[in-house]
Amino acid sequence: MNLKLTPCLLHGEITPPPSKSYCHRALIAAALGGEGSRIDNLAQSKDIEATRRCLDALRTPGEGLPLLDCGESGSTLRFLIPLALVLRGGGRLTGQGRLMERPQEPYFRLFDEKGIFYEKQGEILTVQGRLKPGEYRLSGQVSSQFFTGLLYALPLLDGDSELVAATPLESEGYVEMTLQVLERFGVTARPVPGGWHIPGGQRYRPGTLTVEADWSQAGFFLAARGIGNPIEICGLNPNSAQGDRVAARYMRLLDGPGDVELDVSQCPDLVPPLALRAALRRGEARLVNAGRLRMKESDRLATVTQTLNALGAGVEEGPDSLTIHGVERLAGGGAVDCCNDHRIAMMAAMAATRCAAPVTLLGAQCVEKSYPAFWRDYAALGGQIHTEI
Repeated sequence: MNLKLTPCLLHGEITPPPSKSYCHRALIAAALGGEGSRIDNLAQSKDIEATRRCLDALRTPGEGLPLLDCGESGSTLRFLIPLALVLRGGGRLTGQGRLMERPQEPYFRLFDEKGIFYEKQGEILTVQGRLKPGEYRLSGQVSSQFFTGLLYALPLLDGDSELVAATPLESEGYVEMTLQVLERFGVTARPVPGGWHIPGGQRYRPGTLTVEADWSQAGFFLAARGIGNPIEICGLNPNSAQGDRVAARYMRLLDGPGDVELDVSQCPDLVPPLALRAALRRGEARLVNAGRLRMKESDRLATVTQTLNALGAGVEEGPDSLTIHGVERLAGGGAVDCCNDHRIAMMAAMAATRCAAPVTLLGAQCVEKSYPAFWRDYAALGGQIHTEI
């Protein structure tokens, strides 16, 4: 789907969708807890559908290893690999887009230590074996999703385990979110120096949880407001465990003129909206420690640079950083490829509000991965959208 966006300011109130990160975690815990759980304000998106689908496959009796189609959801893939080993002795995991190219080496190194079989053939990763109680040591400089996957699985083993971050943990807030959800469903992990002690023999029980609004998606509306759109963003929890709540503070730092450097190691998903906000200000902004973005739905360091520069911004790409030279206005005009990346599409949509000429987005349907109602909400705020054949 290609959309032509005519420049105009957005206005009104918007409540971001439910947190996708909370929804994944709540669905998994509820499935393990059995009947009686209740999750309110649950998001609907392709990523959440993938988690539902894989949980159904894990719970469906049958011989052989279950096939888990994770779609394009990195959370689904990394959260469920350890659970597949605990619940079914393994699984065959597959996905679409760039998902199966995304690195799984932290698990593979553990599997080599623990005697777990793994093999990747084409687009299918097969894992087989049984996790055993013991020490599980991971570098903290990898995605926190690996820690979350183990935090769900290790309590189900028949003995105690230790999960250790061998280096300072990036995206630490998302591990805290995991621990909060586990506690709601009757499972505990006790903090110890460098990691967590996880008692074995635990059982999930039914729980209730209301999913809060998503700070990651709010980042795009905060960026839109920062570049001149008079919108009010409602429903956000300022004390959330979501690491991306730092969006509010980082956007404030970009409100004034001058040079700014922002460390995005704890909030890599915020790079597209932060880069947009930085593109329309006086001064230079550097977004550093962003190397993990090269293995997202697109190489986001490259696609953020490509997209914003096509609209008239001044962005320089580094190996693990972006340098944005602020400009007074964006020219717009022409077409930009969303690169099958929902966050690139939403960034470009907000940028279009401040362009001098219309912008055509190629493949704009990719927002369905995380925010299917995005274009409806954009139009409700006054955005002018025309579908092109």
